[in-house]
Amino acid sequence: MGASFTDSLRLVAGNAKPTSLPTGSSPGFKGDKKAALKVLAKTGPKLADLQERLFAAGRTGDKRRILMVLQGMDTSGKGGTIKHVTGMLSPQGLSIASFKAPTLEERSHDFLWRVRRALPEPGLIGVFDRSHYEDVLIVRVHELAPRSTWYSRYESINNFEADLAEDGVTVIKCFLHVSPEVQRARLLARLDDPTKYWKYNPADVDERGFWSEYAAAYDDALTRCSTDAAPWFVIPSDHKWYRNLAVSQLLLEHLESLDLKWPRPDFDADSEKLRLRAPHVDPIEPAGKHPATAKRAGKARKRQQVKGSAVPGRAEASVPPGSNGRPSAALAAKKRRGSASI
Repeated sequence: MGASFTDSLRLVAGNAKPTSLPTGSSPGFKGDKKAALKVLAKTGPKLADLQERLFAAGRTGDKRRILMVLQGMDTSGKGGTIKHVTGMLSPQGLSIASFKAPTLEERSHDFLWRVRRALPEPGLIGVFDRSHYEDVLIVRVHELAPRSTWYSRYESINNFEADLAEDGVTVIKCFLHVSPEVQRARLLARLDDPTKYWKYNPADVDERGFWSEYAAAYDDALTRCSTDAAPWFVIPSDHKWYRNLAVSQLLLEHLESLDLKWPRPDFDADSEKLRLRAPHVDPIEPAGKHPATAKRAGKARKRQQVKGSAVPGRAEASVPPGSNGRPSAALAAKKRRGSASI
């Protein structure tokens, strides 16, 4: 491989027509499909390790997380990218959201409302299948809002993404760039395979009639909203193998840039080993309790006491403090005498 995928795919400032870039090239990679598959095989374990580090950090107060935004024309491979790239990750550390036409409730709020609700929590890798950019793309192409409305959203998006970056979110925005010829071929392939009929939507053919309008909308969205805090990456997507490789390497490079370390424990490992190897002790009040378990042990004793004194007339069965949950010998004898007199 040559230059990093981050440098090779980042939208260059001053390029007013990102959609004019090649769709079948392979920036940052000199190999073929076979070589790409070998790289992907080695990428999986690296991604898994870094994802676990990120997840662990998020569980110990670190606010950092990843948000990958996938945008592109129909058949550009948003779903395929999610399948092949996130398939190398643990579902536990993933947050995936898909944005379709807004619901009635969503339309009653600001256009970013539903997006904020879907943001990944600290320690997670979030993926958006389409995103807030739909509100400056399809809304513009089909005139679903006045120009003054969608045009003002560029600034709102930039401010929103800047706030995300400041809050510890690494935003990776990927424009999956496919040619109209390849889109046609992929749509025809769906019609040739009955198992793919469910993926075909006749409306996709209608949308092809707006190709130039969508291209203009993407050009403006990408150039106006590619910032230092959240740059756009243009992914040539005519070749699925390269698309999957490029997105996976972008994710890997951004995770590596976080320099993730394993969180430091709030306990002494050697001391904990000694406690675990010690003879069995009552779990309600273990010898040499760690401060983190003292509170739980106290609650357990209270539950024992409440349980023992809950039946009227049987107060003698309550567990005295300091008894480790076991009735004293005197109480046991008293109970036996009582039983014998009945």
